[in-house]
Amino acid sequence: MRREGLEDKRLKILLAALLWVFTVCAAFTLSSEASAGAIYSFVDENGVYHFTNVPADPRFTKTEFSHGSAIIHGRGSKKAAGRSKNYHSIIKKAANSFGLDPALVKAVIRAESGGNPMAVSSKGALGLMQLMPGTAEELMVYDPLDPEENIWGGSQYLSRLLNMFDGDIISALAAYNAGPGAVERFGGLPPYRETINYVQRVLRFWKQSKF
Repeated sequence: MRREGLEDKRLKILLAALLWVFTVCAAFTLSSEASAGAIYSFVDENGVYHFTNVPADPRFTKTEFSHGSAIIHGRGSKKAAGRSKNYHSIIKKAANSFGLDPALVKAVIRAESGGNPMAVSSKGALGLMQLMPGTAEELMVYDPLDPEENIWGGSQYLSRLLNMFDGDIISALAAYNAGPGAVERFGGLPPYRETINYVQRVLRFWKQSKF
C-alpha cells in the first residue's frame, strides 16, 4: 500500500509539472513551419499521458488549458536577453539556413548560456547553445567558443531533433536537454524535473523573443 501511495504521489507531481508546461504552451502563437498551433493529448491503455503539438495518432484530441504564466529564476535574466541581441544577425542567418524561427534559437541561447559565448557547464557543455564536445565535433564545430560556429552548430542540431520528432517542438527541446534517447524511451517529454523546467523556460523565452 505504501509503495502504491508513493507511485500515485509521483504521478500527481509529474502531471502537475506537465500542466505547468502546457499552460505556458497554450498562450503561444507558434510558427506555422514548426507547429500546428495547439496542444493535443490522450491517455493510453497503461494510464500514461501523452502530449504533442503534432498529433499523428488519431487518439489525440485538442486539449484546452487556462492561460497562465510561471516565474522561472536562473540564467534567463533581462541582462541575458540583452546579450543575445549582440548576435542578432548570426542567429537569423543560422536559423534561416536550417528552417528555424530565429526567436526560438534566441530562446534556446538564453536558456542554455544566458547569451555568454564563453559559458562552460559543469558537464563540459560549451558556448552559447551549450554544445557537448562530442556533439560539436559531429556537427563540425571546430571552435565551440566561437559564437558564429556555435550558433550554427546548435541550430543544425535543433533542426535535426525537430526532424527526428516530426516537428514536435516539445520533444525536440526535451531531446536538446536530456538527449533523444530519453525522449524516445518515454515516448515524449521525460519525467525529469530539470528537463520539464528547461522546456518550460525555453517556451517562455520564445514567447518573449522579438526579431
